[in-house]
Parts: sequence; structure tokens; C-alpha cells
Amino acid sequence: MGAVELILIRHGESAGNVAATHAQLTGAEVIDVDLRDPDVPLSEAGVQQAQALGKWLAGLPPEERPESVWCSPYLRARQTADLAGLAPYRVDERLRDRELGILDLLTSAGVAARYPLEAQRKQWLGKFAYRPPGGESWADVALRLRSLLRDLDDADDGRRVAVICHDAVILLLRYVCEGLLEAELLGIAAASSVRNGSLTRLVRPTGAGSWEAAAFNVVDHLAGAGAPVTEHAGDDDVHPR
Repeated sequence: MGAVELILIRHGESAGNVAATHAQLTGAEVIDVDLRDPDVPLSEAGVQQAQALGKWLAGLPPEERPESVWCSPYLRARQTADLAGLAPYRVDERLRDRELGILDLLTSAGVAARYPLEAQRKQWLGKFAYRPPGGESWADVALRLRSLLRDLDDADDGRRVAVICHDAVILLLRYVCEGLLEAELLGIAAASSVRNGSLTRLVRPTGAGSWEAAAFNVVDHLAGAGAPVTEHAGDDDVHPR
């Protein structure tokens, strides 16, 4: 037996999201962020999104509220949890964002200019299989999430669990929990990016077996509270070429 519901929450918009999107739009090679990725805070919009999430959670009936909370160690995730009133929470390093290795802080243009062979490998292999030197592939992230889910089930048998993490982590939790194929996962990733502050619900009433997606990438709670809805899609090398 194990958890019966996972409420997957992407952190609010971060200063890194804003800088990365600006760099992509302007054709810059490097994203202008002077902090380690784990230390990047929420933007002003991200703070509003986290507060809107808290208002929505407070309005839920007791039988629908999370009974336990797990959180990425990254500052933007912990700030989202704090501002949404989700403390206390359990921090677990397996929920961290994907490690990019030597490509950290580079845009697609930067990768092409500075590591042209890596850019070719990235396009050839696609998101799931490509592992940058010193970094992780999506398959690597899925492996650590399988380990995390075993521990979560042991700790939260029969409970509803909120998980505050990152866009790729949410997609890969769907991949693992729903038993998706690589092509199915990449189809979802190509069709829609996971929005900041969004909610994805996976349910398993018996606490055993496969999960079912009851909701994906929902942001109604943000718009309803007057918070901005933001979308930062990242790079476009999703499918192998």
C-alpha cells in the first residue's frame, strides 16, 4: 500500500525563468543569472502565484487538503511551499531540478555556438536520452524518482501528498507513476509546458498499482486569485531527430 493522491505543484515563476526567457528571445548565448540554480529565488510574479496557491488550498474542504508535503531543496520550491502555507514539509534532494552539467546557464544559441557537437547530440537523442557532460538525462531523473516514490509510499500510506518541484520532475513523475512510454511522455512535453504554480493531480484510491492523471497543468486557482499565469517552455529539443 502507499499514498492515494499526489498533488504535483510546480514552483512559482523564478528570477531564472524570467532571465532564461529573455535570453532566448534576444538570442543571447548565456542566461544572466549570478546565482547557483539551487539558490535562485521567486520573481515578484512567482510570489503572487505562491500566495494564490495558498488561498486556494485554504479554501479546500479538509478531506481534500494535502496531509503531507514533500519539497525540492531548491530555494524557489521552498519559497513556494512557505508562501502557500504548506510548512512543515519534507525536503528531499531527489526532487531537485534536472542537472545540466556543462550546459548550465547556456541558451540553445549558446550550446550551438560553444558546444556544436553537443547540440547535434542533443537534437539527435531528444530530451529523454540526452545526457549533457556532467549532467543528467530525463531517464536519469526518472531513476531517482522511482527511489523517491518507494520512500514516499512507506512514509505516507493512505495519505494525500503534495509535492512541490520542477517542470521536468512533474512530467517524469507522470511517466513513472502512469507507466507511460517514452513516446507518450515526449508527446505531452511537446504539446504543453508545465506552467508556474500549476497543479497536476495523480490518483490511486486503493494506494496500490498504477496512478491515473485526474488533472494536469491546471492554473484556474491563479487566475481566480488575480495572480499572473506564466509559461516558460525551455528548449525545444523534445523528440529525437
